[in-house]
Amino acid sequence: MMKTLFLIPLLLLSVFPMAAQTNQPHNHMETNTIKLTVGDKTFTATLVDNSSTQALKDLLAKGDVTIEMEDYANMEKVGPIGTNLPRNDRQRTTSAGDLILYQGKYFVIYYDTNSWNFTRLGKIEGVTGKELLSVLGRGDVAVTLSAK
Repeated sequence: MMKTLFLIPLLLLSVFPMAAQTNQPHNHMETNTIKLTVGDKTFTATLVDNSSTQALKDLLAKGDVTIEMEDYANMEKVGPIGTNLPRNDRQRTTSAGDLILYQGKYFVIYYDTNSWNFTRLGKIEGVTGKELLSVLGRGDVAVTLSAK
């Protein structure tokens, strides 16, 4: 009987802190979409769920990020994001609209296909490679990322 009375408070202490933690407010952006702006054209991208996108959302919660991007190999635009984000690298094949984190510090927008080991961030939906290329152009371009 005495052991039972002793175990009940321990059980309650172990349950209630966990319940309190689940009701904590989140400090992260609640949405899984971001905006990408190139000149006067704005795209919406849906992000995947990983530590890289969480770090990106945390960064964008502080303000917009403009990335100077250059064309690479006639398949992508790439530019430094200005910080290192966590990597979740896996072998992947891209398609038009895919957003990739390369080496933890480069933001990449694909307008064609490529297979490599990198981190998937998300995708610009409803756009073709040809449409993306017409907006991004063949030279350097500034792309602004912002919280939706």
